[in-house]
Amino acid sequence: MSPDQPVHGRIDGRVVIVGMGSIGKGTLPLIQRHFDYDESRMVVIDPDPKVGDYLAPKGIAFENLALTPDNHREVLGRLFGEEGGFCVNLSVDVASLDLIRCCRDLGALYIDTVVEPWAGFYFEDRDNALRTNYALRQAVRDEKAANPGGTTAVSCCGANPGMVSWFVKEALLTLAADTGRDANAPGDRAGWAALMRDLGVKGVHIAERDTQARRKPRPRGVFVNTWSVEGFIAEGFQPAELGWGTHETWFPENGHRHEDGCRASIWLDRPGAITRVHTWCPTPGPQFGFLVTHNEAISISDYFTVGQGDDPEYRPTCHYAYHPSDDAVLSLHEMFGSGRQQTEHEILDVDEIVEGIDELGVLLYGHEKNALWFGSRLSNEETKSLAPDQNATGLQVSSAVIAGMVWALENPEAGIVEADEMDHARCLEIQRPYLGPVEAHYTDWTPLQDRWELFPEDIDESDPWLFRNVLAS
Repeated sequence: MSPDQPVHGRIDGRVVIVGMGSIGKGTLPLIQRHFDYDESRMVVIDPDPKVGDYLAPKGIAFENLALTPDNHREVLGRLFGEEGGFCVNLSVDVASLDLIRCCRDLGALYIDTVVEPWAGFYFEDRDNALRTNYALRQAVRDEKAANPGGTTAVSCCGANPGMVSWFVKEALLTLAADTGRDANAPGDRAGWAALMRDLGVKGVHIAERDTQARRKPRPRGVFVNTWSVEGFIAEGFQPAELGWGTHETWFPENGHRHEDGCRASIWLDRPGAITRVHTWCPTPGPQFGFLVTHNEAISISDYFTVGQGDDPEYRPTCHYAYHPSDDAVLSLHEMFGSGRQQTEHEILDVDEIVEGIDELGVLLYGHEKNALWFGSRLSNEETKSLAPDQNATGLQVSSAVIAGMVWALENPEAGIVEADEMDHARCLEIQRPYLGPVEAHYTDWTPLQDRWELFPEDIDESDPWLFRNVLAS
């Protein structure tokens, strides 16, 4: 059965969706389901003319163009006018910060799933420090500091970044209750940071295992994924990044610190998509994940910091630990092995997937109960009964977008915000009907276990949860 389909709010003015790829196609029916708006005032912007063929039977207006540094203000100004509305940015190669500035000037609410740059950024010949998500995020945080308040713009509100920040807070409350502590939600950032510190959490893995698969073997020369291929390749080519915790006693030889901003993270001089880490998820147990850069690795470490400056009292380590679908892993091996990107891309369609789930959660580690995984274990089969036009991976993202939109409508003058700064309980209340089983799992596994003793590694047995032990040789 489908989840309840309440109308969560009204959107006055224009609804502009920028980008109609796999996530856009999944988000559109949820917008139609959960918001009251004038459908004649909805328009989709996308440079792919095939999107027009997809939208025509639905009666949705389409502008076949690419937003650029030169035209985005003219296009959005023409569409929103003085009416305002909501800009839902689900695109690639369109700079999020420029759209945030433009929409706030126009009085239009805004949401995206990533801090995206203009085309070319990820592959330009530049200092790797400038290609990090830290640099992209810090520019948005600087804009927030320079122009506080005003029309709400929700930055980085998909599954991850986004939903996983809400999972971190829910996991902390679960851990507090299970260890006999006060399990009431803190009222501010300082309270949340103190709770994580007092619970003894040393760090967080955004621990994901995608087992969705189809019967058709992956063709050579084709990059196959369960979500945007372009988005995955772009982030995979960025340097690996992680929030850097105060419990760490070792620093990677290829690691680099940042000189400006919150200084909550470091980056490695190595692509994230070929940097492996040890992690744990309920279905496989111990597994390798890729340390792909994500905004939440920085924002979570920053949000839960206690103290100021370069040497805070407490900060958790945080990073993505991603095992994508098997087809995506093979695609990565082929791409990095050949030194060139595949020209053909495929996204696993909901109707061709024959098995598997997307198990996406947060692994809080280092506390008195060792480690707690809290997250969504959504199957493709259940996704079919919940929402159209997307697989399990897509629904975890699109439902978070809807939750963020509801929060923005209820808080229209909140300024620029990240998922960490939003009411996690309210957002999960909206999203949870689309997440399948949402579960908490404790484990006694640590990164010192399940090693191959015939091949000794550079580890530190004084603390199993040091990043030195998490990073795979």
